[in-house]
Amino acid sequence: MATCDIRDWQGKEAGKTDLTLKVAKESSAADLVQRAVVRQLANARQGTASTLTRAEVAGGGRKPYKQKGTGRARQGSIRTPLRPGGGVIFGPKPRDYSLAMNRKERRLALRTALMSRVDAITVVKDFGASLDSPKTKEITAALARFGIEAGAKVLLVLDSPSEVVRRSVRNLEKVKLIAADQLNVFDLLHANHLVVSEQALAKIQEVYGDE
Repeated sequence: MATCDIRDWQGKEAGKTDLTLKVAKESSAADLVQRAVVRQLANARQGTASTLTRAEVAGGGRKPYKQKGTGRARQGSIRTPLRPGGGVIFGPKPRDYSLAMNRKERRLALRTALMSRVDAITVVKDFGASLDSPKTKEITAALARFGIEAGAKVLLVLDSPSEVVRRSVRNLEKVKLIAADQLNVFDLLHANHLVVSEQALAKIQEVYGDE
């Protein structure tokens, strides 16, 4: 169990809350989280890279020059891999890079990653509720009030982000907005700071705290 301070929109302390999630054993936690990250990155690969073999390159049906008497090495096709414009030897072909990991392991890795970042979590009460229209500078000012330095990578976790907040955040290159039920291991570990709304923290407990 971990205790997190709750801040209001002005950055002042507004209480405390507990975050209780079951995590992996210390002896296996690093391996579990590492496998989860590798799986996520591998599954994100398109696997569409493709090259042509000598059989697939157009042309090359005619012998380029006679077999003997030229003083040159014999050639049967201009599309041989030994010539420019020819086929590619052992080049990439479309493939599936996805890796398997069972659901219990994935969820355990996610909870372990989240609990390992407790010191980086800032819980905010009613995040962006006072915004009437999209204003990026309001989000930037709020992050500064929360003690987050400019240029830091921030993961913003909200329960149900409003369109106003979405449009306010989308121009911030270092801020990524995700829903509380869409957490992933890579984003949790990649960010320097995690800004979580009070409602999102309750949602995380509800979605991931059963096991």
